[in-house]
Amino acid sequence: MPKLKNADDYLAIALITPSILAVGVFVYGFIAWTLRVSVSRWTGLLPDFSLVGLRNYWELYFDPRFQIDARNLAIFTFVFVGGALLLGFVMAVLVDQNLPGENFFRSLFLFPMAISYIVTGVVWRWLMNPAEGTRISGLNQIFESMGLNFLISRWHTAPVWGIAAIALAAIWQMSGFTMALFLGGLRSISDDVREAARVDGASEWQLYRYIIIPLLNPVTLSVVIILGHISLKVFDLIVSLAGKQLALDVPAIYMWQATFDGYFFGRGAAISILMLLIISLLIIPYIYFNLKHEADL
Repeated sequence: MPKLKNADDYLAIALITPSILAVGVFVYGFIAWTLRVSVSRWTGLLPDFSLVGLRNYWELYFDPRFQIDARNLAIFTFVFVGGALLLGFVMAVLVDQNLPGENFFRSLFLFPMAISYIVTGVVWRWLMNPAEGTRISGLNQIFESMGLNFLISRWHTAPVWGIAAIALAAIWQMSGFTMALFLGGLRSISDDVREAARVDGASEWQLYRYIIIPLLNPVTLSVVIILGHISLKVFDLIVSLAGKQLALDVPAIYMWQATFDGYFFGRGAAISILMLLIISLLIIPYIYFNLKHEADL
């Protein structure tokens, strides 16, 4: 451990100590407390810390509702992350062409990110109104007026894949953020690299396929980690758009209802710990990759 040499060292420690204590108590301390509750028998308003081991986790494994949650979460994550990656990359490539009005379009694409998921859910609840006939509205009405009746959908009320429709709203909100990250990556690639590839006879498709996209791998990894983290804890968007219904249930909603509606604190804590473990599967490789990359520099 390095020795403290002067007053500045003591001042630095004094400044960061409150933050360290706050993180220790309000992050890691609460995680430890949640883990303790997840292996307890606590149901009801009165605490019961009798140990039951992994019973809460074992019951979740056979819980039909949690199986629906896992399926919905997988569908939402796949559609959301894939759609936001694709749309964000395309928008970044378009903005990177140095066309007139770049600042306007960059701000326009980023604007949805400034809106909360609650507002997004309320707006998209109207846009994805599944009603037909005289009550048709939103996107379905636009499709009908354009003669594109085959695009009319039941949206989030469709069985199984209804959760994918909600992912469209999340894609709309986060694709601008994805664009900003990809645009930063594109602007960091030297023009000399592009010109050298063109001189060697590479087409624009080959330039992006074999040079630019591989160079953007670190950015792509960061985007996947961030979007995956967001998708795993999605709650407010679904509730504001479609309410709490089993067909659109995800672990975050189940955790809320088990804990605060049903007072099954042990089960709710177990769901929270499982969500934390899943998120850790994304975050830990990302941290390892960054540390290894910094060590190689």
